[in-house]
This record gives sequence, C-alpha cells and structure tokens, in this order.
Amino acid sequence: MTLAGRSPFTGRWGAATDKGAVRRHNEDSLLASPPLFLVADGMGGHDAGDIASAMVVASFARFVEQPSVSEDEVRQAVTHARQSISEYFEPSGLSGGSTLTGIGVSSVDGEAAVVVVNIGDSRTYRLSQGVLEQLSKDHSTVQELIDSGAIQALEARTHPERNVITRAISPTADSEPDVWSVPARVGDRYLACSDGLTGELTDDEIRDVLLAHDDPQTAAAELVARALAERGRDNITAVVVDVVQIARGDDPGGLWQRLAAGSGDDASIEDTIPTHPAT
Repeated sequence: MTLAGRSPFTGRWGAATDKGAVRRHNEDSLLASPPLFLVADGMGGHDAGDIASAMVVASFARFVEQPSVSEDEVRQAVTHARQSISEYFEPSGLSGGSTLTGIGVSSVDGEAAVVVVNIGDSRTYRLSQGVLEQLSKDHSTVQELIDSGAIQALEARTHPERNVITRAISPTADSEPDVWSVPARVGDRYLACSDGLTGELTDDEIRDVLLAHDDPQTAAAELVARALAERGRDNITAVVVDVVQIARGDDPGGLWQRLAAGSGDDASIEDTIPTHPAT
C-alpha cells in the first residue's frame, strides 16, 4: 500500500477474527490499515457491543492512508468515539461500550515511532529479539488486585472478577485512554488482540506462535485457531504487525504489505466485522 506522503516506517501485517465456539455473534471490530492497527472489543450484547466497537474503529477511519498519526490525533479519535457512542445509546436507553487497543505509525522528534493506545482489557504486545512484552496495562479489577498484592498474576486467569474492567469507551465512562510512544525498530513485531485470545492462551503460548511464523497473517490466523482449540469462550481477534524498514533521509522506504495466508481469512474478517456506521 502506498500512502500520501512518506511513512516514518513501513512493514507488513495480518489479521484474523472469529466469533468463538460459544458466542453467537462477534462483537469485536478491527482496523488494520496503515497507519493504524487497532482492536476494539464491544460490550453490551448483540446490537450493542458490535455497534459500539464498530463506532470506535470508525472514529479512526479518517486517518487511514495518512503517512502517520500523532498521540493527539489518537486521543481526539477516542473522544469522538465516546461522543458517537453516547449520541447513539443514550436516547435508546441501551447500554453499549467498547475497549480499544493497538498501535499507529508515528514519529517523535523526527524519529520513527509506534504510538500505542489502550483502554480496557484488550492487549497490545511487542515481540523484540525473542522477548514478548505486554506494552498495555489491563484496566481491570484483577489487575488492580495484582497491583495491590491481593492476588498473584497466575490467579487472575481464574478469578471470578477477571472480566470486570475499570475503563471503557462508553456513555457512562469518562476515563481517558493510555496513549504513549515507543521507538520503532526493524524486526519488532506487534500484536493487538481482544481478551478472547489472552483468556485462552498464556503469554508463553502467544510468544511461541509469534516466533514460529514469519508471515504475520499466518501468525494471526494461528493464534485465533489455537484459542478456538482451547475453548473459544469469547470472540477472538488478533492483528500482527511487523516493522520492516525505517525511512531515512531521502529514502522513502518500502511499501506496506497486507499478507494473506490463503486460508480465507479475508472473507472471514469481512463477515465478522460490524458495518454499522458511526453517528
């Protein structure tokens, strides 16, 4: 994909999503198009959660095909998403909201950077030199219990309040997202995912899949397949992004590539991403 202007860095990406083995509908939405790679996990049930998550990613659509996005633009998009959700849900009396996590192509002081955004318990990871790091911090009750020392991290996976989040994009929440930037480095791989993935796979299992597959589309599809093979209790979404080339001087760098594994993933994504327009 060629963008208008020069992207601070270029790379390749893949994405996969599935409603899971239990849920009847997919309330996850994703945006995977440079300069943004985002996952939103809707809350409120069918015709609420899917609409809310679709509104969140739609609020970022105006930045697609820009060479980059800034931290301020990301925050503005979250504010717009909250306004859209409030305007839609408040008159109806329905309850809907969404998490948001992921990355954008950015720059800081002229250097290529990755801007990270997170609100809720969906997650963004970075795999660098074989080490997997969770960049985002869960906004959840169990994370607060871990931080206070009340429970251990291993207990969080089975804690009865593991699905209770403390921040979201919704009409009743005015909490702010975490937005910050990290340097873009060639060879780094990023994963944005909903909790339907992390609820089924450990970080070690996620790392092993990311290391095993060079093609980001194959890696994304395999992560979703592994979560389904466990129990697939929730909607599952994974977006995998590789940093391939940093633009330097007069060199415009390479092109962004969407890689396909040839297993029908494109059709699956089109079938499961909600298409409700934001108000």
